[in-house]
Amino acid sequence: HVQLVESGGGSAQAGGSLKLSCTASGYTYSDYSMGWFRQAPEKEREGVARREGVGIIDSDGHKRYGDRVKGRFTVSRDKNMLFLQMNDLKPEDTAMYYCATAAYCSGDYCLQAAPYNYWGQGTQVTVS
Repeated sequence: HVQLVESGGGSAQAGGSLKLSCTASGYTYSDYSMGWFRQAPEKEREGVARREGVGIIDSDGHKRYGDRVKGRFTVSRDKNMLFLQMNDLKPEDTAMYYCATAAYCSGDYCLQAAPYNYWGQGTQVTVS
């Protein structure tokens, strides 16, 4: 079965950096869209569908970023691993960060949570 495992979260000072990693297993990776999403603690009860798209690589290989992280975060992929380099962190970046994958997704729509049917357990990022 599909499994996604995130790592690399933790605490950082404002202006600092963190790098998240996601290891995927259980499926063929080449055509899948993979991405990072996040959800602030006060919004957890809103559910999976309201998770904020941070950075994704769609099935055509195009990268897309949420407006609040453009220029600061970089998503990359290497075989079965997905990374998120986060620079110039701000307190509002504090959230649980989730890795997700969709069998096929292309375009801006891929920044929404709806297309993604597999999710990791999340890794906490706290910026102060």
